[in-house]
Amino acid sequence: MELAETCTNTIDKGHKWKLMCDRYVRYLFVASAGLMTVIILSIILFVGQQGLLTFKEVGPLEFFFSTRWDPMEGHYGAFSFIAGSILVTVLAILFGAPLGLAGAMFMAKIAPAKLREVMRPATDLYVAIPSVVYGFVGMTILVPFIREQFHVSSGFGLLAAAIILSVMILPTIISISEDALRAVPRTLEEASLALGATRWQTIWKVLVPAALPGILTSIILAMARAVGETMAVQMVIGNTPQLAKSLFMPTSTLPSEIVVEMGNTPFGSAWGNSLFLMALVLLLLSLGMILVIRRIARERVG
Repeated sequence: MELAETCTNTIDKGHKWKLMCDRYVRYLFVASAGLMTVIILSIILFVGQQGLLTFKEVGPLEFFFSTRWDPMEGHYGAFSFIAGSILVTVLAILFGAPLGLAGAMFMAKIAPAKLREVMRPATDLYVAIPSVVYGFVGMTILVPFIREQFHVSSGFGLLAAAIILSVMILPTIISISEDALRAVPRTLEEASLALGATRWQTIWKVLVPAALPGILTSIILAMARAVGETMAVQMVIGNTPQLAKSLFMPTSTLPSEIVVEMGNTPFGSAWGNSLFLMALVLLLLSLGMILVIRRIARERVG
C-alpha cells in the first residue's frame, strides 16, 4: 500500500513538474515572439523616421518618379532604382520559376528514390554558397559571355543580374514546391491514372493544381530573396543610376545603390536620408510579399 502511494506521489510530482516546464516554455516563446516584434517595429520606425526626413528637401514626386540621381547637384530621383529592383526580380522569377518547378516535379514524381536522396541534399547546398561567390562567377564568366555572344559594350546589366538571381532562388523554389507536390494525397494521383490519364497529364493537370498554394508560396519567397539581394547583383548589374531600356543596359537596384553609397554619405543629410527612404521602400516591398504568403497559407489551410 505504501509503495503504491509513493509511486502515485512520484507520478503526481512528475506531472506537475512537466506542466510547470510547459508553462515556462510557453512564456519563453511568447517573450521571444514579443521581442522579435519589438525589434522589427524598431527597425521600421527608425528607417521610416529617418527616411521620411527626405521630403523636407525633396518632393515625393521627384523621389518616386524622377530618374535623375545626382546628389552633388541636389537631385534625388530614385525611380530608376525602384524600377531596376522590380525588373530584375521579375526577370529572375521568369527564368528561375519554370526551371525550379520542373526540378521539383522531377524530384517528387519521376526521379528514383536513390537519385532523389542525392539530388535533394545537392540542391540544398546551393543555399550555403555565399552570394559574393555567385557574383564573382557572374562577373568573370557570365558577363564576358554576354558581351561576346550579344556583341554589347560591357555585358553588365539586367540580363546578367537576372540570370544570377534565377540560379540563387532555385533551391527555394525546388525545395518548397517538391514538398507541396509530395503532400498531395496519393489517391488523387491513383484516381487520375485509373481514369486513363498519362503520367504527364496527371502531374500537370492534377498534382500541380492541387499543390498550387505551396508552389506560389515558393515563388513569392524566392521573390522576397531576389528583391533584397545585394552583393551578387551589385557585382554584375553595372551600378549606373539610369533607367534600363534594354536587358544589356547597366542600371542599379535599391540594395546595390544603398551598399555603394551609404558609407560615403553624411548622416542626417538629404543624401543620407534618401538612402534610408530607399531602404524603407525595399522593406515595404519585402513585407508586402510576406503578407501575400500569409494570405496564401490561410487559403491553403481553409
